[in-house]
Amino acid sequence: MGLKSYIKKNAYYDSVVLMQVTKELKKSEDIKEVIVGMGTPLNKELAENLGLLTEDVKATTQNDFFVSLEGEDTVDMDQVLTRITALLNKKKTSGDQDYRPATLKSALKVMPEANLALFSIPGEYAYDEVKKALDEGLHVMLFSDNVTMDEEKKLKDYAKEKGLLMMGPDCGTAIINHTPLAFANVIKPGNIGIVGASGTGTQEVSVLIDKFGGGISQVIGTGGRDLKEPIGGTMMLMGIDALEDDEKTEVIVLISKPPHESIAKKILERVKKCKKTVVVDFIGGDTKMIESYGAHPCISLEDAAQKAVAVAKGDTPKDFTGFTMDEGAVDEMVEKEVQQYSSNQKYLRGLYTGGTLADEAMMILSESMEALYSNKPKSPEFKLADVFKSRENTVVDLGEDEFTVGKPHPMIDPSARGERMKQEGRDENVALVLMDMVLGYGSHQDPAGEMIESIKEAKATMASNGGHLTVVASVCGTEGDPQDLEATEQKLKDIGVILMPSNAQAVKFVDKIMKRIS
Repeated sequence: MGLKSYIKKNAYYDSVVLMQVTKELKKSEDIKEVIVGMGTPLNKELAENLGLLTEDVKATTQNDFFVSLEGEDTVDMDQVLTRITALLNKKKTSGDQDYRPATLKSALKVMPEANLALFSIPGEYAYDEVKKALDEGLHVMLFSDNVTMDEEKKLKDYAKEKGLLMMGPDCGTAIINHTPLAFANVIKPGNIGIVGASGTGTQEVSVLIDKFGGGISQVIGTGGRDLKEPIGGTMMLMGIDALEDDEKTEVIVLISKPPHESIAKKILERVKKCKKTVVVDFIGGDTKMIESYGAHPCISLEDAAQKAVAVAKGDTPKDFTGFTMDEGAVDEMVEKEVQQYSSNQKYLRGLYTGGTLADEAMMILSESMEALYSNKPKSPEFKLADVFKSRENTVVDLGEDEFTVGKPHPMIDPSARGERMKQEGRDENVALVLMDMVLGYGSHQDPAGEMIESIKEAKATMASNGGHLTVVASVCGTEGDPQDLEATEQKLKDIGVILMPSNAQAVKFVDKIMKRIS
């Protein structure tokens, strides 16, 4: 085994593409570890952690491209570079356009009619570039994270002055005039508008609205910090204004984790004055407070979708707390699983790619489960000491920063969850694994297919130890999504995964089992 590296000065490649190239190279039997990236401090730190930081790599700048690997002595670096070039060319030609403008100004010369710019660049550069777009009178969707709170406030205040939306930072989902942006699904058009401060929460609600026979007018993202006290809910307030003025929107849905109390009151004061019916899901928030301001409060993302569709159709919205199938049938399914466990199987492991879906799972489970460990727990005493190792009952959000340093988000590349699935299958005390499966633009082209072998291995390992592993999932997707919803669901059913119609129902099903075995 030996270290080998290659440097190319002043050569830029997209970070997501380089992550995908790295993943392909790791499949080589004679390569133990490899990183292909730009010479950013983050990538050099990652190279050091992997034992791949050579002196040449250490000397790179963020404008330099590098390859560093540890492999057998037989590894031919020239052949590796030839393969990298082929992979880069393959990525470049798949979906490439004739002309890619190098700057915002040159892009506007090509598309002078454009009124929105989407940014996915390193966070340290975002402020200046977004400011330029706002100067040009463009609405902005800022996908990038690692933007400071102070920068976010300045950009949003400036956008507000100019009457422009500044969705983000860390805004992962929007649908503007029926065009999906970043992580978003193909939703039928309709009269329900959404303002969401949570990406997968917004996806779940929009997908369920589609399934329940409703449709979407607009989906406006705000970024996850918008309802924190320093930001003041600026974009959610502007989103409400925009949807109230939108002729196609008749019902407005607001989605967020519980805001700061002062911001919640500010948002709800605006809701009270709104001429259109508003459905509010402050996930785990004070439903009585929401109701007192004249809005329809929700108890789950699915409940929010049910109520929005009911109002849009002129029906009276009702709380949805149970299952869409007969509960007797649900109990029979629970009994079948419980009968197959060994005496020592008693724990749950939740492996989520969607942060809001993980939050909803913990909110529902915490009603009957006191100790629930996580990388982002409801109570600090249940913070995992090592996020890469579960303990007792655990729910992890695999999309959090600690899991994605130098790696694609798990909705883009599910391989990390596959490894975690196999790890959980080796723990003889585990009875259930709970997971989401998010389809749509931006997500992996076959997330179910990527998980099949890992799920089968985890189930087989548990069976060899005299136990039974229950895997419960919900698929967040529509029939119009590029991954093929029906095929995705069938792949999971074929390997024994129990599928529920929503994240909330999947969690409630798991909760029924946990109450039987704990």
